[in-house]
Amino acid sequence: MPDITVPDLSGKLAVVTGASDGVGLGLTARLAAAGAEVVMPVRNPRKGEAAMAKIRQRYPEARLSLRALDLSSLDSVAALGDTLRQEGRPIHILVNNAGVMTPPERQSTADGFELQFGSNHLGHFALTGHLMPLLRAGHARVTSQLSVSANENSINWDDLNWERSYNGRRAYSQSKIAFGLFGLELDRRSRAGGWGITSNIAHPGVAPTSLLAARPEVGRARDTMGVRLIRVLSRAGILLGTVETALLPALMAATSPDAAGGRFYGPSGLGHLSGAPAEQPVYSRLRSEEEAARMWQMSERLTRTSITPQPAP
Repeated sequence: MPDITVPDLSGKLAVVTGASDGVGLGLTARLAAAGAEVVMPVRNPRKGEAAMAKIRQRYPEARLSLRALDLSSLDSVAALGDTLRQEGRPIHILVNNAGVMTPPERQSTADGFELQFGSNHLGHFALTGHLMPLLRAGHARVTSQLSVSANENSINWDDLNWERSYNGRRAYSQSKIAFGLFGLELDRRSRAGGWGITSNIAHPGVAPTSLLAARPEVGRARDTMGVRLIRVLSRAGILLGTVETALLPALMAATSPDAAGGRFYGPSGLGHLSGAPAEQPVYSRLRSEEEAARMWQMSERLTRTSITPQPAP
């Protein structure tokens, strides 16, 4: 099974969204095992406590803590930002990993955005903005988790919130394209403005995570046929990866001394669906700097969050 060596992260503070299961749980465990202290912002505290117990069972010395976060609420995002800024500790690693995928019916966030666009992209955009002073203080590396879906479809500029017609798969692709544009634009703006952080993007390939599983909170009472097939192929070792291999590209992007800002990391196997992590070409839909700047400005307006060069504390 492919793996990577994680450098010593003692003294580092990491924040991983979506840390209570799947890839996020695995990432948190690997970062903690390497010596980092990891903040786990979670929507469900009971699930978060269970995740911490699971990690500590394997790594008894793991330094972990929970914070409340619902990425579908900009008030919740701002509250987490306030909490962490009041604590005042520099952040060295931020992994924007959490996500929601293809609710069968259109749903809205607390602020009225289509759920996938609002949670996967806008929530993380706002969170990064609120944490910017701490990221700058820690000369942080920000890694944003995409999907192979970012290589499909396009931004629905005329109806970003899918109010006129809803297609769950296309809306999911849009959220990940927008998020990828943001991740690359963040690195460009940091370099141009001397912000002192690096930003890159990653994707996990395809593995049996909970994204397509039964999730009553998004209106999915049963596992989809897609996730059932993914589980079968994954167990058989055919084309697809496992949760353990799917976390490796983001782990590499967030920790490797060889990983750089403005780069894209994913599995290196057939179709980039599984295999050892490696740098790969940026998807065509993420290459337009004009679209990236447009999405950035739109995101600042929609989230009422201005990510501007502020002096590092």
